[in-house]
Amino acid sequence: MQPERRVSDGDGVPCRHCLDMVPAGAAYLVLAHRPFPALQPYAETGPIFLHAEPCRPFSGSGMPPMLDSSDYIVRGYDAADRIVYGTGAVTPTPEIAAYAETLLARPDIAYVHVRSARNNCYQCRIERA
Repeated sequence: MQPERRVSDGDGVPCRHCLDMVPAGAAYLVLAHRPFPALQPYAETGPIFLHAEPCRPFSGSGMPPMLDSSDYIVRGYDAADRIVYGTGAVTPTPEIAAYAETLLARPDIAYVHVRSARNNCYQCRIERA
């Protein structure tokens, strides 16, 4: 499937490469993305956005600038890429790092997804350091 090319209105278009927002008037691409290595029942596919023009990859530490909503779903996955039930929580943005740290301290959690609290869209993955 070919990516769709659109122009940002400046609202809710987070680039998954630089992890910043695509500003109003800038072109971006919409692609289908499955953030899992293989097809399986929990391997959701959904849209992601990329700047249409080259951008630098996110190289900072801490929360990426694209996480500008008031809250997100934070959910743990096991080593087999399955949801660990009971871990998903709508989490205020300032509390994401702490909740992810709590989840990643558990031996049954391999990594954490941050997803849109409104549409369940994949935002980013948090792993152990």
